[in-house]
Amino acid sequence: MKSKKLFLIILLIVLIQLLTSAKEVFYNVIDFGAKADGKTNNTASINSAIETAARNGGGTVYFPAGEYLSFTIHLKSNITLYLAQGAVLIGDSEKNGVGYDLPEADAWYKKFQDFGHSYWQNSLIYGDSLKNVAIIGNGMIWGRGLYTYDKPDIKGSGNKSIALKNCTNVTIRDISILHGGHFAYLATGVDNLTIDNVRADADQDAFDIDCCKT
Repeated sequence: MKSKKLFLIILLIVLIQLLTSAKEVFYNVIDFGAKADGKTNNTASINSAIETAARNGGGTVYFPAGEYLSFTIHLKSNITLYLAQGAVLIGDSEKNGVGYDLPEADAWYKKFQDFGHSYWQNSLIYGDSLKNVAIIGNGMIWGRGLYTYDKPDIKGSGNKSIALKNCTNVTIRDISILHGGHFAYLATGVDNLTIDNVRADADQDAFDIDCCKT
């Protein structure tokens, strides 16, 4: 009888640990102050959710149905962005120089290719040298405030929906991208890259895949 009680206690402890662990790796952007009203800029709230998840070893940053305005989102290793059905991540429009991250410091190679290929930071979702990241779900990315052509002279302007550089184990699945900007997705030097069931719209390249491996 004592053995049975001990077994049940241990089982209960294991179940509590599993439930607690599952809760810890799931981060709803609403809980970090994001407002899905299509009016509020949620850059700080979204990045706070990602930073918290990253500090705790990674997890899923969840966007429930609604419209979320944002500037540059800094993706981090071991993070999944999950856009639920009806969730729309909207690239906001820069205002008076306030907007997306500035492009990287001037690069010698920019004279050999267009502005869109040469820079990554000035994007809606950006990451460099990351591992184990994903952007999934049946929601949408709408690059409403992104420029479809190069606008380096406009401080705070953004021109790509997703830009990832030197990353490993990347999955983009099931999302839709409307008005993706100059490129809907720029991937450079990404290894083990999976793009599956993604619908994308852009004025230049929907997918610009350079020096990547699947």
